[in-house]
Amino acid sequence: MKLSFQSAASKAIAADVVATFIRQDKTLFTKEMKSLEAQFGGGISDILKAGDFSGKIGETALAYPDRGSKTPRVLLVGLGENIPDNDANAWLERYRRAAAAAAKRAYTLKAKRLALALPSLGQRSSDGIVAFAEGAALALYKFDKYITKNENNKHVVESIVLCSQEQSVKNSGVKSVAFASAIVEGTYRARDLSNAPGNEIYPETLAKTAQETGRRSGFKVTVFDEKRIKSLGMGGIIGVCKGSARQPRFIILEYKKAAGQPVVLVGKGVTFDTGGISIKPSASMGEMKMDMSGAAAVIGTFEAVAKLKLPVNIVGLIPAVENMPSGTATRPGDILRHYNGKTSEVDNTDAEGRLILADALGYAERYNPAAVIDLATLTGACVVALGHVVTGLMGNDEVLMQKLKSAGEKTYERVWPLPLFDEYEKLIKSDVADVKNVGGRWAGAITAGWFLKKFIGNYKWAHLDIAGTAILEEKGDYTQRGGSGVGVRLLTEYLRNWK
Repeated sequence: MKLSFQSAASKAIAADVVATFIRQDKTLFTKEMKSLEAQFGGGISDILKAGDFSGKIGETALAYPDRGSKTPRVLLVGLGENIPDNDANAWLERYRRAAAAAAKRAYTLKAKRLALALPSLGQRSSDGIVAFAEGAALALYKFDKYITKNENNKHVVESIVLCSQEQSVKNSGVKSVAFASAIVEGTYRARDLSNAPGNEIYPETLAKTAQETGRRSGFKVTVFDEKRIKSLGMGGIIGVCKGSARQPRFIILEYKKAAGQPVVLVGKGVTFDTGGISIKPSASMGEMKMDMSGAAAVIGTFEAVAKLKLPVNIVGLIPAVENMPSGTATRPGDILRHYNGKTSEVDNTDAEGRLILADALGYAERYNPAAVIDLATLTGACVVALGHVVTGLMGNDEVLMQKLKSAGEKTYERVWPLPLFDEYEKLIKSDVADVKNVGGRWAGAITAGWFLKKFIGNYKWAHLDIAGTAILEEKGDYTQRGGSGVGVRLLTEYLRNWK
């Protein structure tokens, strides 16, 4: 799908559908509808007379303009009630949702070219354009590569053009749409990787995809095989993959367009998780193809950052494994020695993500990082606590966590802090090793965070538990069931403000 910007009046845009956005506030609604009526004529008048549209958020109504317009259909989309101007983040999310409603309606109308006639954006022009473009493009994502198509079900919206004659929008339109395009492509990459079945994406092919993405986008990728991983003493990675016929990979991504210490992004890459010997129930186990969503987010973020040529220095670390049960699999009670020399008692082989992240977090210290951020679909406990709405956030540096929280508020990939109080540490105490990989029934997301904390180096660190936000049970305004690609927009926003 192509995103573009055009400085033109909506009536002059050649498109199958032109979407225009109307606020619910009574005074503004009347003013904006009259303006549309003057541009497009009778079709708008008919909607006004029938009372079929009031500007509620996400509400749509279709009008057919008088002759002379370049577009055969005008789609009215509600922006809802007014929000205080100082609540910029709420406005941005309103724009995303309204654009998503327009894109989905255009899809049902079998439009190939959709125009979004932007409303007045004021001081929010750049961010507003990005939000409209993101909402529309992300809403149209489909993972349908395995569905056999015939000529009757091949329809897609091929292009979205954003248009405005407002001076502030004209000045930033092309650049903002280009920015949004890179973000969308990175998010699509993460969604595609997460949604792909386990017989397509496994450690070796995940590494190859990272290498191909790096070649296209402009970042370096190095891949360690099983022999190298063993030689480095990464016992967590080797232990988790022992039951699988698929060999592990350790993937290193590097993008350097700035001097100084790098920010290291660590992504959990369990390409399929059966639970190992502590096997999961069969119901919904197919979702565990998405247990590598942290890795997908890191690859998608690197793609976006590289395409945007952001002036940052970042490193990505992805431990990639498949967790399977077999006669050679790691057993409950086994003890593993990790990269930094510490040992862990495996009380539950289904708590495998933290075992591989322990090696990656230890390895991260080699880079003398300014900060380390890990993303992982780590615990069902985080889903119980926060649902599918926000990502759990833990760490050892308040400034780093606050910056991630601010980036989350702006992108609406929101995060919420959970405590790593010292009292929780005793729950993962082991009698036979330095630490135990599970802490019992209570505070599961926090004890998982505490386990990771045992393996970090002397650096600022934040942990993002994306178990609830990466794997969605139902579609949202601009997300679908399955892999959401969460983390790409959040991390790119964080990195573009990195100093």
